[in-house]
Amino acid sequence: MSWADRLRALRMDLTPWRTSRDFRLLLVAGTVFYFGAMVSYVAIPFQIYTLTGSNFAVGAIGLVELVPLVVFGLYGGALADHVDRRRLLVGLGVAQALLTGVLAVNAFRDEPSILVIFVIAALLVSTSAMQRPSREALMPRTVAHDQLTAANALSSFGMQIGVLAGPMLGGLLVAYVGIGWCFVVDVTGLLVATVLYRLMQHYPHRAETTPPSLAAISEGMRYALSRRDLLGTYLVDIAAMLLALPVVLFPALAEEVFERPELLGLLYSAETIGAVVATVLSGWTGRVHHHGRAIVIAAIAYGGCVALAGVMPSFGLVVVMLALSGAADMTSGIFRSTVWSQTIPEAMRGRLAGIEMLSYSLGPLGGQVRAGVAADLWSVRGAITSGGVACVAGVVGTAVWLRDFWSYDDRTDEHAIAERATRSAGGEE
Repeated sequence: MSWADRLRALRMDLTPWRTSRDFRLLLVAGTVFYFGAMVSYVAIPFQIYTLTGSNFAVGAIGLVELVPLVVFGLYGGALADHVDRRRLLVGLGVAQALLTGVLAVNAFRDEPSILVIFVIAALLVSTSAMQRPSREALMPRTVAHDQLTAANALSSFGMQIGVLAGPMLGGLLVAYVGIGWCFVVDVTGLLVATVLYRLMQHYPHRAETTPPSLAAISEGMRYALSRRDLLGTYLVDIAAMLLALPVVLFPALAEEVFERPELLGLLYSAETIGAVVATVLSGWTGRVHHHGRAIVIAAIAYGGCVALAGVMPSFGLVVVMLALSGAADMTSGIFRSTVWSQTIPEAMRGRLAGIEMLSYSLGPLGGQVRAGVAADLWSVRGAITSGGVACVAGVVGTAVWLRDFWSYDDRTDEHAIAERATRSAGGEE
């Protein structure tokens, strides 16, 4: 095989984009949604700090959002397994646009209300947490079963573009035209995404549904815990985010360790850039069948790169290690999403998406606390490196404990086979 052929084999598989209109709509809607959300992600903490001058007040926004994230993430998953998911996307999209509009009006006032910001932030995370399970549960219905890996890579690429570009625009808007315009951009993105959701076709549930309730949520949790392959995906993600996430230490790393605070932005963007490159070169992922092994190896690489970032002698090498860690984390994420998409039954997909959302939302919150305490008790470099080493140990321990997860093969796994048969019987590829 020539080098040209090898490079072509690495290129992102665009088949889902070319063949599925609804996948295109869902992908563009998700990208626009993340872009607008990340613009507001910059604006809200900055506005709180300018109004209060308190770092605690900035951190308190996360505390306000924690309970709604858990409660409505789980409820939204149960709701997605009962109602029309497309209608839920549209209704909650409109609600988010209205709530963000309140933030915009508040920001343009001469004396913005800090209470309004906290209340609306809690309501926004509630509606967003309710919406996301429906969006993730719909994606597998829009593409052929054998294109799920490629579809997950494309979806991740769109998300990362929004995550990368949103904060850049948010920073410029805050600096030059004012905080209120950040929320205007977010409202526009939410409305565009909602229109795109509205243009999708209906995807009725294939079987009798379960009304949202505590019993339905408990049923989803029992199912998730009964599947060792799913349990492995959750535990690997939690190990990576809880033990190795270094983001909270970036300001101290730039200012105290390297004394280059002007380069702080590079630390924040390095992992995202690595993730974007990984998705662009994700063509090879469609030829992998042992997804459990791929997840474990990629997560070990993530932890190893973070550990190395903590001991690198130069700022440039730290950025390189962080970019490589972002690429490894994205690779793990693509395969985790593929396992979920290929094996979770339609009737459970919303609830499992809600549980999965909690696994990658709560891990970073705990990871920030762990990293901060370790840095205060030891050092910034020590906290970063020890977290990476702990991640590697945690992932290896998970693989040893859950051998079924390590040996997962989508060609022979009973759940993947059952889902393929269900789709085939329903006239889907």
